[in-house]
Amino acid sequence: MNEIYDVIVVGGGASGLMAAGRAAESFKQNGKVGRVLLLEKNKKMGEKLKITGGGRCNITNAEYDIRELLKYYGDAGKFLFSVFEKFGVKDTFSFFESRGLPLVVEERKRAFPASHKALDVYNVLEKYVKEGGVEIKTGSAVTKVNKEGKVVVSVNCGAQEYFAKKFIFATGGASHKETGSTGDGFNWLRDLGHTVVAPTPSIVPLAVEDEWSKKLAGTTLEDMKITFYVDGVKDFSKKGRLLFTHFGLSGPLILNSASTVADLLPAGEVTAIIDPFPSEDLGAFEKRIIGVFDENKNKIVKNVLSEIVPAGMSKGVEFLINQINLIDLNKQVNDVRVEERKKLVHLLKKLPVTITSLMGDDRAVVSDGGVSLEEIDMRTMQSKVVENLYVTGDLLHINRPSGGYSLQLCWTTGYVAGGEVMN
Repeated sequence: MNEIYDVIVVGGGASGLMAAGRAAESFKQNGKVGRVLLLEKNKKMGEKLKITGGGRCNITNAEYDIRELLKYYGDAGKFLFSVFEKFGVKDTFSFFESRGLPLVVEERKRAFPASHKALDVYNVLEKYVKEGGVEIKTGSAVTKVNKEGKVVVSVNCGAQEYFAKKFIFATGGASHKETGSTGDGFNWLRDLGHTVVAPTPSIVPLAVEDEWSKKLAGTTLEDMKITFYVDGVKDFSKKGRLLFTHFGLSGPLILNSASTVADLLPAGEVTAIIDPFPSEDLGAFEKRIIGVFDENKNKIVKNVLSEIVPAGMSKGVEFLINQINLIDLNKQVNDVRVEERKKLVHLLKKLPVTITSLMGDDRAVVSDGGVSLEEIDMRTMQSKVVENLYVTGDLLHINRPSGGYSLQLCWTTGYVAGGEVMN
């Protein structure tokens, strides 16, 4: 006779660990003996979680007003109120801090473990799962999902078949394939009768063609402004932190612009203007440059650029100035003509780049795509198509920016799904 688990959770990432731990905890709290099995395809659990936020783990966003928080989830926000009422940002703080992991809040309300170590976040979840008595099988990739009527009866990991009364799919989306997020869950859900929106990288760096920007690889600029254009017509602007890379642009400012840029690319040539001095208008900026020039009249222009542009930018700016033959950088400052200075002022306030594409899933922080929310009971995370199936995290078609919103979605949907499977 086949062994039947009460719950099988497929996926040992952020939402899967939360769901498995909460499922085991729910059974115990209600005086029941529940058998929970967690299947993870990798040799170790939480591989993506351990690298998130550059290894620091932006665990949530400290926006405690649910309605304000849900504005960051776009059209999906109207589906999420009930589930966030059950487990929201305050609950995330309480969950981790009560388990010995204090959190700190930084700019833009981004919350991190005080240790700034993603591994510490994983360790809390691993302990939560193990203390609950969850049976864990790593190196167990699900190869087949077996359905009878409107229920899933079992899953296969190669020749091994596992049966359960209820199932939670928490396999993640299609970003960071090196961590095991290869979009398998999308295929299973589609085969089970769900409508699945094809994934596209939604929080992802941008590739540019401009060599000057690539000369700045590794340079971070705080509080920059970038304005995007389609065929020379302004479309939108954003402010924030920008990172230059060897392929183009990244950082929160860029990552949170990517989904909109994706919509612009088919419409024409997408260019952008980077303003490293958004707090200064053109007149104030020119006065500052005149002051720098007056204090360094006998130096060559090249040697005073570092006093004008943000730290680390001189090399790229020099390359661009030489490339477009704007001004002779080796002439003395007191030999610079007024029209040359004005051209320099305009260039430094409007550094141009041409966007060629979004980087792929391999560099995406988050990919969108997934199950249509209309096919999920968003109060419980239960499928409306498959009676004993629950869906969490990145398998749901929800767009969200960087800044802790993605992991909060994992904690919320995982916790609620885990608590509901006992019912």
